[in-house]
Amino acid sequence: MTDRRRINGPVGATIPLVFEDVEDYEQVATKAARSRAPNAVRKMYLKTGVTPSASGSAYLEIETSGKGGVSGLKLSCTVYGPRSLPRSSPFSPHIILSTHVKYAPFATKQRRGYLRDPAERDLGSHLEAALRGAIIADRWPKSGVDIIVSIIEGDQDRETSKTQGDEAWDIMNALSGCITVASAALADAGIDCVDTVAGGVAALVRDTADSSPSIVVDPIPSEHEKILASCCVAYLPTRNEVTNLWYKGDLPASDMELYTKLVEKGIQASTNANRVLLECLGETVN
Repeated sequence: MTDRRRINGPVGATIPLVFEDVEDYEQVATKAARSRAPNAVRKMYLKTGVTPSASGSAYLEIETSGKGGVSGLKLSCTVYGPRSLPRSSPFSPHIILSTHVKYAPFATKQRRGYLRDPAERDLGSHLEAALRGAIIADRWPKSGVDIIVSIIEGDQDRETSKTQGDEAWDIMNALSGCITVASAALADAGIDCVDTVAGGVAALVRDTADSSPSIVVDPIPSEHEKILASCCVAYLPTRNEVTNLWYKGDLPASDMELYTKLVEKGIQASTNANRVLLECLGETVN
């Protein structure tokens, strides 16, 4: 009598799979050059009202790079509130903002866990600081609002076998997308803000080992030889205010003009994202 609980192997012999060496693959793979102009950003798709059960929602998608197999950025945001806080909570004269940013397990090359890691908690804290400067918090005393951003697909190169530290720079693009999509979801929820806030990224890159560094907007790490510094800016265009500034990299402290140019390019990138945001909100109203 056969044992039905046991899974028998194949009857015939099988040949084991032989994979190429990782080092040989890296030598064959070439780094794609940037096809866009230094001041050009990738195309965006933004839509509100994608989650009917939430108070407000939005979906943001940034196009895939044409070279190098770089996946685009896809984010979904839901807003719940404003709603009353529990009676046991202390009185607050302004609204309590709670932000939660989480990568999907399949969003990046390295599979993410179900619990938030330090990078995701940093994204949540920076997102809260960016939105707090735009929301009119005094209109809802002793109330709370929950903002949940899910990163469905990260902005990473899927073809190379190693990230080469690119994930540290990809998180800057993720933050700028979180700010833009959360601002659209807040507007869809009817929460009053002083202005629409949008995120933008600028970076100081070096394309070859012998070339001089240059500043580009909306950088993709796989399209450059090395990224020296990067800056993510949350900007209110009508009020001409910066609500959050996140800087990463190594630059000489004596060259303050380089810092200023990097921030100005980040503001330029956020202004381009704000145009897409205003166009999306205008279509929703009409």
